[in-house]
Amino acid sequence: MAINEIHTPVLLERCIELLAPALTPPGSVLVDATLGMAGHAEAFLQRFPELTLVGLDRDLDALAIARERLAPFGDRVHLVHTVYDGIGDALAELNMSEVQGVLFDLGVSSLQIDRVERGFSYSKDAPLDMRMDSTSELTAEVVLATYSEPDLRRIFQDYGEEKLAARYAKAIVAARDVTPFIRSSQLVDVITAATPVVVQRMGHPAKRVFQALRIEVNQELSVLERAIPAALEAIAVGGRIVVMAYQSLEDRIVKRALAGASGSTAPAGLPVELPEHRPVFKLLVRGAELASEDEKAENPRATPVRLRAAERLRRA
Repeated sequence: MAINEIHTPVLLERCIELLAPALTPPGSVLVDATLGMAGHAEAFLQRFPELTLVGLDRDLDALAIARERLAPFGDRVHLVHTVYDGIGDALAELNMSEVQGVLFDLGVSSLQIDRVERGFSYSKDAPLDMRMDSTSELTAEVVLATYSEPDLRRIFQDYGEEKLAARYAKAIVAARDVTPFIRSSQLVDVITAATPVVVQRMGHPAKRVFQALRIEVNQELSVLERAIPAALEAIAVGGRIVVMAYQSLEDRIVKRALAGASGSTAPAGLPVELPEHRPVFKLLVRGAELASEDEKAENPRATPVRLRAAERLRRA
């Protein structure tokens, strides 16, 4: 089955609509900071015949798929193996000082979810890996084997917003003293056993723990905190950024960064706003846009998405 038959890009038409004013002029450059299997990238290259695309991804498997998929576009495509906070270095290597558009589609890619052996899913047994970049050293297995009980509790609380974080951390430390955690099913069994029956009825008890481990292994939040400002800095006047987040921790970081860039820096009480205090960006959507019911029905992975967008008004 072809990739484009199994991978439906989230909010594709809305992303195109928001970025189109910046990408229509000849010579425009779009950075797809989370390339994945290149569903969004391919559509943009087709819609904008004079567009150049820079695709970033930390996942070598995704880059291999994207390279094949985007081969028909030739030298209009530049692919870079990097985490998305490396956007500045990637553009410098390509001798690009600024770009007209940046797209982030955060979270776990379809490729990572669908390949069981990557260990991202709590519903299927697999090695406890969870690395988005197979060349990095930290895995979920290493986290579970080496982190202290307080550190495990912290990541479950901070990255999973898990109310039973302390209970789960204690259970994991006790279990690993008997048998090392190697497979995801072992972790699921320990978490389930430590979860009150009434809580189990509210959803899979391992969901938030797996999210927390994935975020820790890939340092997703700290990377995102660096990536959004770096992306904003790279955008030319009139250029635009679109970011799609899938959980509240990511969206909070994006919201804060875009709010800061789109706010006035004038001191409180100043009677007239001086030019240097005017906002550098303007927000293009009110709050965070959600997927429509039709979009959710067609593409269930769009259900939790929160989309934010902004346009550069001037150079700071």
